[in-house]
Amino acid sequence: MRHRTVLFSLLATSLAALALPAVGAEEIPLPSGHSVSFNDVIWGQPGPSGLTIRFRFLDPALAERADEDGIIIATEDTEYLCEFYALERITENGPQPQQIVISISDRPVAFGEPDPDVTQIFEAYAFRDGTCIWEMF
Repeated sequence: MRHRTVLFSLLATSLAALALPAVGAEEIPLPSGHSVSFNDVIWGQPGPSGLTIRFRFLDPALAERADEDGIIIATEDTEYLCEFYALERITENGPQPQQIVISISDRPVAFGEPDPDVTQIFEAYAFRDGTCIWEMF
């Protein structure tokens, strides 16, 4: 039990150093020409690969990006958010994530709760050698 307490303490200390802005505090321009605002980060829920950090962003116009088949292709934007937003906020001290998930939704949604009225996209990246490596879900 002590080992888990120490690990949790290290994780909490490491993640406290993320220095995240307040929700909606800044518009983040994306390569696509769209922009998002930071919503939140989820770090206490493990993913299939182990320690996973989820960076969640908001784009109220996300649904408008869908093509005629209802598909939103935003891989360039999520890769940018992983490389130039998430990586800058992951400390080198403490446990390192195995995976980074970038999500964009058109409005806030509680983590893990389905909401069919919310438009969302997700991309997962392995965190190796200080970089983001795209993974297929």
